[in-house]
Amino acid sequence: MSMLTVAGLRKTFTLHLLGGRQLPALVDVSLSVAPGELVAVLGASGSGKSTLLKCLSRTYLPSGGSARYASARYGTVDLVSAPDPVVVSLRGNEIAVVSQFLYAVPRTPADLVVAEPLLRAGVDRTAARERARALLSRLHLPERLHDAYPATFSGGERQRVNLARAMVTTPRLLLLDEPTSALDPVTRQAAKELIRDSVAGGAAAIGVFHDLSTVEDIATSALLIDGGRAVAAGNPEEIVAMTQAVRA
Repeated sequence: MSMLTVAGLRKTFTLHLLGGRQLPALVDVSLSVAPGELVAVLGASGSGKSTLLKCLSRTYLPSGGSARYASARYGTVDLVSAPDPVVVSLRGNEIAVVSQFLYAVPRTPADLVVAEPLLRAGVDRTAARERARALLSRLHLPERLHDAYPATFSGGERQRVNLARAMVTTPRLLLLDEPTSALDPVTRQAAKELIRDSVAGGAAAIGVFHDLSTVEDIATSALLIDGGRAVAAGNPEEIVAMTQAVRA
């Protein structure tokens, strides 16, 4: 059974400062992902990969199509047209988003940034911080930084906090936008194992990755986007080979 079924998803931006010019970013994208699957989205810069994830998370409001998500709480929800309060609830309880950037409350230590979803769910503060610190340690963030402010962190350190925060609960759907791009090889491997464990535990995931070896390591299928259109789908090795041929 599919966790998320996307059909004909579209996003067009209106450039008001350029006389209302229409800029299509997604033209016609369809995919499905089931529990235990990770779909890697590949394509050149500007092809629409991040726009796809932002539409699915409702950071952007899609222009058309559907994205039917099997919610544990609400039943089938179309993420394209669902009311904002429902989307906020899903983002807080079922859908985890890892963007390329960490947006954290100023003067909040890293372990509390990670623990915040647990605290919001009513988990004891001590237990929540212990869970957060365990994840940060798994991602090789030094213990001396657990109670430091992420505003002072490097890009790779912030990315670890971002990924740990997404994984601190048990998300049903993961939307991953370059979750390993700023990580060193050792930490990248730890991050891949964390994502793989979540998917093996029943989560469904859609991820954008520029590191093609990561795609081959953890994806169960792949989708190639070009010019806002889904142009090929298949096993990761086939789609990676197509991507490499285009890059060459």
